[in-house]
Amino acid sequence: MKLSSHKANRSTKIELSMSSMIDVVFLLLIFFMVTTTFRKTERELDPAVKSQQRSSNTSESDFEPVIVEVVAADGRTFYRLGTAVFATDAELISTLRQFDRTEDGAYVKVSDAAQFGFAAAAMQACKAAGFSAVSYIPWDGA
Repeated sequence: MKLSSHKANRSTKIELSMSSMIDVVFLLLIFFMVTTTFRKTERELDPAVKSQQRSSNTSESDFEPVIVEVVAADGRTFYRLGTAVFATDAELISTLRQFDRTEDGAYVKVSDAAQFGFAAAAMQACKAAGFSAVSYIPWDGA
């Protein structure tokens, strides 16, 4: 049973206008060409590790990072740099200024019990001593 009286005309071909599609393709092509950023190849990049010509008697301690620990114990907070202990940030600054490799940066490791002011003072002391970058390290409990 056929409900419609409309006869399908199969001889008519459907034609699509391709000019608008070509315009869209060219617009997309231009967009991607303009917004693409070209990265340098790996051989053109500067190495992240900078080495200096030194004598062969350099020790491993020359390459250890500067880590300032802010420790709270027995109700007082103090700064520790290696085995040296400092009560004030002025003492810490004078010791940090003796380091040669300030371009490598310094790390400030703060215990959970230490007050925020001491952590900020340690980071400021590293900046005042001439370190180019100062990074915060959370205390891992060890």
